[in-house]
Amino acid sequence: RAAAGPAADMGEETAVKGMRPVSEDTIAAISTPPGEGGIGIVRLSGPDAIAIAGRVFISSSGRDPRMGSGRVFHGEVKDNGLVLDEVLLHVMRAPHSYTCEDVVEINCHGGAGPVNAVLELMLREGARLAGPGEFTKRAFLNGRIDLPQAEAVIDRIRAQTSAGLRAASASARGALSVEIGAMKDTLVELKAIIESAIDFADQELPELITPELHARVTDALDRMKSMLAAADAGRVYREGASVAIVGRPNVGKSTLFNALLRESRAIVTGQAGTTRDVLHEIVTIKGIPVRLTDTAGLRETSDEVESLGVAAARQALEEAAAILFVMDTSDRDISEDRKIAKQISTTETPCLIVANKIDLMGQSRQDYFAELSLKVVDTIWVSAKTGKNLDRLEEALGNLLLGGVEFAPDQGHINRIHQKDSLRRAADALGRLLADMERSPELLAFELDEALRALGEITGETTPDDVLDRIFSAFCIGK
Repeated sequence: RAAAGPAADMGEETAVKGMRPVSEDTIAAISTPPGEGGIGIVRLSGPDAIAIAGRVFISSSGRDPRMGSGRVFHGEVKDNGLVLDEVLLHVMRAPHSYTCEDVVEINCHGGAGPVNAVLELMLREGARLAGPGEFTKRAFLNGRIDLPQAEAVIDRIRAQTSAGLRAASASARGALSVEIGAMKDTLVELKAIIESAIDFADQELPELITPELHARVTDALDRMKSMLAAADAGRVYREGASVAIVGRPNVGKSTLFNALLRESRAIVTGQAGTTRDVLHEIVTIKGIPVRLTDTAGLRETSDEVESLGVAAARQALEEAAAILFVMDTSDRDISEDRKIAKQISTTETPCLIVANKIDLMGQSRQDYFAELSLKVVDTIWVSAKTGKNLDRLEEALGNLLLGGVEFAPDQGHINRIHQKDSLRRAADALGRLLADMERSPELLAFELDEALRALGEITGETTPDDVLDRIFSAFCIGK
């Protein structure tokens, strides 16, 4: 979306559609992570940003940064004649900046000393410490970006996989906004027709809703339902999912853990009960960041240390979004497996059976699990030791975590609870409207208003202030 003008151009310091005020404060914060690095950045935004920086910055070339725009100046930041650091100072004047306000970024040497000293000086010179996400919130309030684009900023920062980054980048480019905007356009057109029927109730009007418009409204509802069905998949790409590997001792859980990680992370021996603790690692499966958990073998034991590991394994089983139940196909005794299956069945967590050690199994063992009373999504026959069929397991696990939904990261998707709730209410209102188009125009207009208001909550036009505060509070300070 093209940058809009500064808030002052909107009149009375107003924000989106003139609804929300934009603060006149100048804010400052450190925009780079803590710790040592090549560069540390202190960012200022607001009407006095350039003046505050100009009072303490001495250009090495004698150029005045207050006269520049979109330029980088080399020099020093001084505090009462004491040089704090040699810096580069970048000046961006409104509206051509991230926030649509005057912005200054001071590039210091990386490290706590220089950036903290420069920030403290900016605060003494009149800036206010920025709150979490306040720079992005100002970009939103000043109309440069809408709410899905603002939320995509934090998604980009936190993206753990290339698929997650692509989904965040699509939202940042406005893919979700375009989807919601197309729905709103159709509903606004319908509302105008219905309101004309209300305004000219004493006159005979042509058919209010043509078959073509009715089809477009129906298409909008179908698209809402499709987006709702994919919402959980979008959340999984953004947040990831926890997957627990469980089973009795010595069935190959740690070998499978290492195989999925493509590295030797867990100790593997022929001795049962080797794993005494819970191991966690992040692995990418079908573009999803999966927090893979290797657990101790589930069995009764008198060993105190192993008992703690078993208790942790049961806790991981309860908290997992999906379970990989590993069984040894070379062992005919499944009495302990039955006990574990009973524990899994009480969690209602989706489960894949991993039939391991097929390199040691004869063809007669294909009926191995017939005696287990366990509802599973699928059974995948693998050899964790040789890697056979691991690709099938990853494919099945990815499909399980996505709920069987085909997900294209480059398209517009909802992936947050508040977005899902708003879209659901919009779909409900539109469903009620289409279910009875013979009602009075006033009632039809009411349902349309409900749908439009809910869609506006997604784009930020009608989002309650407490929801906005909650959204931006999740950002880091300095972004």
